[in-house]
Amino acid sequence: MEMEPGKMNVSKELSPDSASYHCSACHGDETWSYNHPIRGRAKSRSLSASPALGSTKEFRRTRSLHGPCPVTTFGPKACVLQNPQTIMHIQDPASQRLTWNKSPKSVLVIKKIRDASLLQPFKELCIYLMEENNMIVYVEKKVLEDPAIVSDENFGPVKKKFCTFREDYDDISNQIDFIICLGGDGTLLYASSLFQGSVPPVMAFHLGSLGFLTPFNFENFQSQVNQVIEGNAAVILRSRLKVRVVKELRDKKIAIHNGLSENGLDTEGGKQAMQYQVLNEVVIDRGPSSYLSNVDVYLDGHLITTVQGDGVIVSTPTGSTAYAAAAGASMVHPNVPAIMVTPICPHSLSFRPIVVPAGVELKIMLSPEARNTAWVSFDGRKRQEIRHGDSISITTSCYPLPSICVSDPVSDWFESLAQCLHWNVRKKQAHFPEDEEDS
Repeated sequence: MEMEPGKMNVSKELSPDSASYHCSACHGDETWSYNHPIRGRAKSRSLSASPALGSTKEFRRTRSLHGPCPVTTFGPKACVLQNPQTIMHIQDPASQRLTWNKSPKSVLVIKKIRDASLLQPFKELCIYLMEENNMIVYVEKKVLEDPAIVSDENFGPVKKKFCTFREDYDDISNQIDFIICLGGDGTLLYASSLFQGSVPPVMAFHLGSLGFLTPFNFENFQSQVNQVIEGNAAVILRSRLKVRVVKELRDKKIAIHNGLSENGLDTEGGKQAMQYQVLNEVVIDRGPSSYLSNVDVYLDGHLITTVQGDGVIVSTPTGSTAYAAAAGASMVHPNVPAIMVTPICPHSLSFRPIVVPAGVELKIMLSPEARNTAWVSFDGRKRQEIRHGDSISITTSCYPLPSICVSDPVSDWFESLAQCLHWNVRKKQAHFPEDEEDS
């Protein structure tokens, strides 16, 4: 899978005497020069439009979701010191569309387990993919062990064509071209957990209870699947967290949890290292203990605070509408490059949720004064105990989850806020009667 071009160059040569700075993708409603701001309406609204003809001293505002390229001269004599290593090419999220190097041939279908209402949609989808599109369909082995599927004789010929796998045993990461989820948000989280590296595009159908992350309706699935196969779809890159858990070796027979481990055990350092890719959040809590959790939080090696309370949530923008929202965090659009740190019932009236840049590294450890251990989970899975000497390092992963949109990243997100969370639903205020307005 590739992204169609739609990039903007973010660094140009700029000296203290530079008269102007120009971004090749900047385009919008305001025109700026370094000497005088000029307000004006641009004639074209195209994201790929070239800079306006005329003076090269103009800076034109971009309509990219990343916002305008900042002017880096300040007043008549100051500017940002230029570093050639900071040259970047940023993909405009608004222009991200799916395309294929080669036609997709294999698809992973993830179905919510133990839900009888999904059996018929699952059968219809699989028959359509196999017979109409001649695709190889992968499913988890336990899906086909459902008694309703086993006893369906009409589905028998199709069932024999499936490729099956078992979680934690079979690696299918290099065999899947794209993923279709049938169910709720949990199916998308499960899909993320199966791919600890690069993730194929995910198309999620809303057949569960909430469906904040599953924007597609199943009624007209044939045309929607065809659009994806043809590469005609917008896509949003949902950032994930790369989490590295390092534990002291306290037992030679210690179990190794599932995850992309770094050679399993680091016997030389006497530590065990495990790595996970997390789509929603990492939750550190006090577990079954009645004491407050007491954990230190470091940012890029500096101690920033000690969490005393029920725990702390470290979440992606995608996860900001999940557990973090329930704990009082702001809801952040998935295109915002950030990490949210949200305390859970902190024993402090001033401990508010914070948002930090996506590029920082957070490290969480038990405080020396902690009276009990802590527990950690990753998207609600792989829950394990954290003791003194253990550490959890968290940063933004370079492997996002590409989620296919129904419309576009912004419209889909606000639609989910309205339909699933009933954001800002309120009875409208009545207007004044006419006689009161006249008086």
